[in-house]
Amino acid sequence: MPEFQFDWVDAFTDRPFGGNGCAVVHGGAHLPAAVACAYVRETSLVECTFTGPSEVADIRVRYFLASREIPFAGHPTIATVAAMRDRGLITGDRLTLETGAGIVPVVLEGDQIVMQQVAPTFGPRPDPALVAAAISRPVAEIVGQPQLVSTGLPFCITVLKDHAALKAARLDATAMQALGAALGADGSDVMEPFLVTLEGATAGGDTFSRLLMLPPSPPEDPFTGSATGAMAAYLWHHGLMEPARFVAEQGHLMGRPGQAVVSRVGPVDAIKGVRVGGTGFVLMRGSVVLPEALTG
Repeated sequence: MPEFQFDWVDAFTDRPFGGNGCAVVHGGAHLPAAVACAYVRETSLVECTFTGPSEVADIRVRYFLASREIPFAGHPTIATVAAMRDRGLITGDRLTLETGAGIVPVVLEGDQIVMQQVAPTFGPRPDPALVAAAISRPVAEIVGQPQLVSTGLPFCITVLKDHAALKAARLDATAMQALGAALGADGSDVMEPFLVTLEGATAGGDTFSRLLMLPPSPPEDPFTGSATGAMAAYLWHHGLMEPARFVAEQGHLMGRPGQAVVSRVGPVDAIKGVRVGGTGFVLMRGSVVLPEALTG
């Protein structure tokens, strides 16, 4: 069985055990999804990436959950670039990634790794009562109208009135089925609500978010870069965030604080992309032996 080099990176943080962890398997993009998903389950991480050569970008990146491949994810993008830079695989301050959501440009600005997510698409607006039931909170704690938004991966963006509501949220698996149906989920896309308050977790933040998840993923994601981009687009689109640049925070309730700088590309009525930037801390590096296929 072939041996691959890997790096375990904490993304959206500059310290160990903060932000969100991701294992980056270098040269493993050709592996089948079953093997990649099994590796994610073995790590107990939310997501892992597998890199390989690309004919249309500087490198190809595949993103995997414990259950399936997804087209794009934010914190694994930061982790992948941080791992490549740590290994001396990046020359210059710009590169492009081939992902399932298209070509993702990345700029290195000092310690910051800044990815430009694609222009947002705005989807269904589910009944707030369905979202409230899914997160086990009263409808009165939801601000405005939840909406499915994607800047590469869809999330049901839901604004909550305060930190108390955010902290008290709990995912209801049965109610999530009804919400998923309303959002058009086909069984492979869960589309859990991305919860956000318009107040940072710290004095340095402007928003504070949580993403609760269903099995086989861990119960909560420490920092969700793709959802942060979708959330920012939602806030600008609905007039809830005036500055074109702000600081998003997540993970503090888990003891894994993370922070991203988010900025808009284009005017608020014609957003061309969302830039999400953060740092990455390489926590572990080594090699892993993975099969070319699962048997038995």
